[in-house]
Amino acid sequence: MQNRLEYMPAHRQLELFRARQLSPLDVLKAQLVRFQDVGPGINAFTCDHFEEALEAARESEARYKRGDVRPLEGISIAVKEEYGRRGWKMTSGSMLFKEEVSRENHPVIDKLLAAGAVLHAQTTAPELFLLGVTWSNLWGVTRNPWNLECTPGGSSGGSAAALAAGMATLAIGSDMGGSIRIPSALCGLYGSKPAHGRIASPGPSGLVVHASPGPLARDAADMILLQNVMSGPAPGCPAVLPREPLTAPQSRSGHPFRIALSMDQSWASIDTDVRANTLAAAKLLEAAGAVVDEVDLRLETTDFRLRETIEKALFSTAIGADLIDLDTKTDQMTTYGRRFVSLACAMGPLDTRDAAKEALRLYHLIEKAVFDAGYDALISPTVATTRIRADYDPTIDAPVIDGKSVDPYAGWFLTSLFSLLNWMPVVTVPTGVAANNVPTGLQIACRPYDDATAAAIATVYANAAPGMPFDRVCRAAGA
Repeated sequence: MQNRLEYMPAHRQLELFRARQLSPLDVLKAQLVRFQDVGPGINAFTCDHFEEALEAARESEARYKRGDVRPLEGISIAVKEEYGRRGWKMTSGSMLFKEEVSRENHPVIDKLLAAGAVLHAQTTAPELFLLGVTWSNLWGVTRNPWNLECTPGGSSGGSAAALAAGMATLAIGSDMGGSIRIPSALCGLYGSKPAHGRIASPGPSGLVVHASPGPLARDAADMILLQNVMSGPAPGCPAVLPREPLTAPQSRSGHPFRIALSMDQSWASIDTDVRANTLAAAKLLEAAGAVVDEVDLRLETTDFRLRETIEKALFSTAIGADLIDLDTKTDQMTTYGRRFVSLACAMGPLDTRDAAKEALRLYHLIEKAVFDAGYDALISPTVATTRIRADYDPTIDAPVIDGKSVDPYAGWFLTSLFSLLNWMPVVTVPTGVAANNVPTGLQIACRPYDDATAAAIATVYANAAPGMPFDRVCRAAGA
């Protein structure tokens, strides 16, 4: 599949572009054909910018001829609609904002443009970016290209689906509750939730949970390449760390990585095929030289309690204030959007304190069980099941996993823990395909701000793992 232009990795494209053996125009045109073939059935794009992108690809082609190239010169990137570019429509997936237009560029957009990226399409997300699946009244249902009956995850579901379907080379999303990790897992991708502050964001954020911009890619090297371009300070963004490029060493201080495995984080029900793929991934890490031990985190929590804590953390802050402003307009919102507005109206500072205390309690337990015990990282499945319909509605639907009914919002994925502990960087890697032809993923979570180790372990895993069978995407999507 990597020889097909629409699926060729970015780092390989850059080599061929520099050698003048391939043009950015060739790749973009192949991806636009792919969009014509499978795009309507997947529904991953909100607005396309194909003509602008073709012109940008021509400019990149000219730069290669002149020898005046930038780090992502000519690489196509699908952009989650959360990231504005001047003049682009910015609806937040909501009928309430269907006429909104961005007046300025998001700092990440400026970085991508300065690096020579080709931004050809905006991608779908659930209303207000607050759900683990991707559908809205405005943009309809986005489907997983591996199995069109299933969700690609959310909230960066359109970015992940576009990437898995070969309609882009790279993609960007954001992760506050799992919004990069869930769709990356369900679409067979590598995805990164960097530690908070690693990538600049201009919007107000809460004191407990922070949304982090991040990259999605079909391989680990491309994910690292994109994160390096995205990271670092930007004008108007005070809460950002100095730029520290990831180099992904193969070991830490000359010895093998020690990794703690928690299959269920001491609370989750896990599907049989997810469990099998997770264990297989752990064996690959062991075969690559890592030491992997199963640990009991003893978190003394439940899916309901994690969901409640996440909601308190989110909706008692500036995010909740924005939702309260919509209280008189909920008749135009989705079912889940109305519920979130109602929750926000009931939240206050006491809820912020409760969430902060619970986040610190959880971190102390992980610190004791993992990092104080000498482990470099904690791994666990990213999703508990792949069997979530594309039009899944948590206000009326309830997943059953391994014979047990779970929380409809937080019970079917295992990302919430690290969303609360937003100082911890997390990379998700693909672990194979479940029985319903939907991929599964593994989260790699490291010490606060230790993005380098997360990237390094992902690289070790990627070098040992077989490539994902993206040819199954072609068949499932009808190409």
